[in-house]
Amino acid sequence: MKDIIKNTQNAQRDVFRAFLVEKADYEGIEEIPCIRTSSLVPTRVILFSKALKTTDYDQWVVFYEHDEKFVRLWNTPRKYLSILKKFRGVITPDFSLYRNMPLVMQKWSTYQGKAIGVWLQNEGIEVIPNVRFADERSYQFCFDGVEKNSTVAIGTYGCIKKIIDRNYFEKGLAKMVEQLQPHTIIVYGAAPDYIFGKYKKMGIHIIQFDSDFAIVHKVVSA
Repeated sequence: MKDIIKNTQNAQRDVFRAFLVEKADYEGIEEIPCIRTSSLVPTRVILFSKALKTTDYDQWVVFYEHDEKFVRLWNTPRKYLSILKKFRGVITPDFSLYRNMPLVMQKWSTYQGKAIGVWLQNEGIEVIPNVRFADERSYQFCFDGVEKNSTVAIGTYGCIKKIIDRNYFEKGLAKMVEQLQPHTIIVYGAAPDYIFGKYKKMGIHIIQFDSDFAIVHKVVSA
C-alpha cells in the first residue's frame, strides 16, 4: 500500500483513493483499515443525502440508504469534507453486501466504508464504524478494522422483514457480538426484542433510531 501511495501523490491520478489510508493501520488478510471508535454516541442521526441540504448540524451523519445516494463521497471525498466536519460525527458508509454478490465485491464494499472512515477520522471527525455482513462467507473480513469492546453501528432496514433475510441477519449479529463484544450497538431501523432482547440482557446498550421510511409512515398514519 505504501508503494501505491508514493506513486499516486497527484490526486487526479489516485484511482485507488490511496490518500484515504495514508495513516491507516490494517487488520486481517484483506488488510481492512482500522477505525479508532469514538467514545461519543449519537442522540440524533441524519442520512447523508439529507445532510447535504440541512443547517441542523447537531446530529450524526449515517449512510443507510441506496449506495447511489452516497457513492459520490467515495468518488470525490474532499468535496464533502467541509460539510461533514460541521456535524457531531459520522457513522461509516454502509456500502452494500448482498449474499449474491461475488465475494470480491463484498470485500471491496467493506474496504470502501472503512477507508473513508479512517480518512474522516484523521481529518478530525468523530467516527463510529458501521458493520455490514451478508452470509457466513463475509465473516472472514466484515468485522476487521473494528475495535473490540466498543461501539458499533448496524442497519436493520430491509434486513429483517423476510424470514430468510432475518435468519441471516440474526446469525451475522450473533457472530458480530461474539467477535467484537461491543458494549454499545447503534441500530438504524427496527430493533425488536425477539432479535435484540438477549443482547440487552447481556448488558449491551442498544441505541435505536427509526429509519426515514418508518418516520414518514408514522407521520402519514397519524
